[in-house]
Amino acid sequence: MTGEELDRATLHQIRSLEATNAEGVAKHLVMVGRYLYDVPEFALEHARYAVSRAGRVAAAREAAAVAAYENGEYHEALKEFRTFRRMTGDDVHLPLMVDCERALGKPDKALELATSEAVENLDANAKVELAIVVAGIRRDQGDLEGSLKALEIPQLDRNRGFSYSPRLFRAYGEALRGVDRDREAQGWERQAVVAEAALGLGQFSEPEIFDLVGEEPEVEEGVTLADPDESTESAPDTADDAGTDTTDADADADADDDVAADAEAASEVRADEAPAVGAPTTEDATATEAEATEATGGAAATEGSDLDR
Repeated sequence: MTGEELDRATLHQIRSLEATNAEGVAKHLVMVGRYLYDVPEFALEHARYAVSRAGRVAAAREAAAVAAYENGEYHEALKEFRTFRRMTGDDVHLPLMVDCERALGKPDKALELATSEAVENLDANAKVELAIVVAGIRRDQGDLEGSLKALEIPQLDRNRGFSYSPRLFRAYGEALRGVDRDREAQGWERQAVVAEAALGLGQFSEPEIFDLVGEEPEVEEGVTLADPDESTESAPDTADDAGTDTTDADADADADDDVAADAEAASEVRADEAPAVGAPTTEDATATEAEATEATGGAAATEGSDLDR
């Protein structure tokens, strides 16, 4: 580890420091990113040290804020988030600031911040996180309908999947159960699994190593999601109207099988949509065998081979 693992923008900030100090601070910030979710208390130690050596570097303040939040040190986290916001004018961590206010027993202050003009500056992912936090505050206040409405935002689209979709779908399903709409909740929970399969997230993801600060994120285009419940939801709910004798108990018994089938279907859709990269055909295989035969006769053969999280 050299400290050069940080993104260019962060390294640019740190290079305003004396060279030896800059190198040390950079290494500590890399450690924050690597241990943030696995050993958050260790990450917080590194973040605090970075702040002690680079208090005027916004990236150090941001690292300390996120690390304190992950450790449940909400007062410290809120302080650092405010400092970062004041230094940069960036509202990206507004959802976490709202959650800190909630955790500190100030729901009114949290809701005031959640409805401020700064919300308009948030990207889609941050707006989703904010909606989930607000839904939690409403639920804590006993306002279950308000919790449900807080999640009914433009990003709640069961036919389009983004990185935030599984989390939003599950939160909406939980809110639906809170108002005794269990059948609808089950549909959204199933769709969360479909989204994960299509996006390669959750149980369908491959292990990755994340640093706290990376390159500029790409704008998500989203993927189309299969919706097996669409026709079912448009039909009447009662067995007589639907012309069937299927009960809710039967639907619940089949739920697990349906989830697995939906996930498999979504995975196939994703695989079909992915561009083929060097996929061999039958003709290619035959040609390869021929080349191998020639190679055994003394000829030298060389082969070349020419969505997102």
